Amino acid sequence: MPIIPDDPSAPRRHTGAHVALPSGGAGTTPQEIADGVRSWVTSPPLRELVARFGGDWPAGNLTAVLAWLDDFSARHWDFRGGRERPEAREPALDPHTAGLVLAAASALGLVRPVRPVRPGYAHLVVLGGLAHACLRRVGYAAHLLRSGTRVAGEVAVLGSLRPLSDAERRALAEAGVADGDTEVDALDAAVRLAFRMAGPATSDGVDAGHPHHSWSSRTYRPAGLPPVRVLAAPSSEPDRRRAHTADTQRFWAEHVRLSPGDPVLVVTAPIYVPFQHCDALRTLAVPYGCAIETVGVDPEVPDLARLPEPALTPGRHLQEIRSAIRSMRALHASLAAG
Repeated sequence: MPIIPDDPSAPRRHTGAHVALPSGGAGTTPQEIADGVRSWVTSPPLRELVARFGGDWPAGNLTAVLAWLDDFSARHWDFRGGRERPEAREPALDPHTAGLVLAAASALGLVRPVRPVRPGYAHLVVLGGLAHACLRRVGYAAHLLRSGTRVAGEVAVLGSLRPLSDAERRALAEAGVADGDTEVDALDAAVRLAFRMAGPATSDGVDAGHPHHSWSSRTYRPAGLPPVRVLAAPSSEPDRRRAHTADTQRFWAEHVRLSPGDPVLVVTAPIYVPFQHCDALRTLAVPYGCAIETVGVDPEVPDLARLPEPALTPGRHLQEIRSAIRSMRALHASLAAG
């Protein structure tokens, strides 16, 4: 039955506090998740950002507001135009607007890393990305395990067969990592580096002749730590695009036994936490009943200081606020359909 929330057009007072993401706790009801989505998308920081770019906040229920925000952000904050993130253009913003963007991104959870809350999890999921991000996220996962975070099941390192760009190959070379051809090759190299492994214990997969249809799985078994599985997913729409984050999460869930109440820790970069947290709620928490906690890599970890990290510009933050809006719209639609 569709979820009809309170009118999100009602004014709210900006307290300057951090805006909480939709709850990822086990046993969270669809209404509670929808309430979390509404709290984030109607928060004062996002309202102020919309106003700064000339938007008049719409009336209507949460479904209508999410649709409006999706359209508005497509017109004002989409600098990719269907291209990969490194190919996005950077907008020319005046200093006041740039400062407002950074303040909003910080309040909305795209800037500051937060340590995991629990002492242990059923599984730890590391999301892939550009080559430098693969190195940092896998390195951070290894740091968490060695500093006491317990994982009863496996560490799942999720990526795709997206070809690496020349810039990514250079980033790997500068970090002293052997070259590869695809994102999952970069993840595999990152696992070998971070966990000090020579090679996988087992490998599996299907080469379907096209990366959108193919998949691969390599499992490492580092001594004293949980198994580490590097998984490349096929696309759920292979005729249109490569595999995206939700595809990899869903594909992994089909390869591991998730139980209701299982706490799952997801590791990404801080700038992607809101959108990838909501993707994980939609693809893992809602269908399987597991608990989702999503954290960003802490750049202060000494082992990560030598690894490359690009500058996060106002345009990048606006782009990922849009990504979060779209992810929350998809999450809310899945709740309403269920």
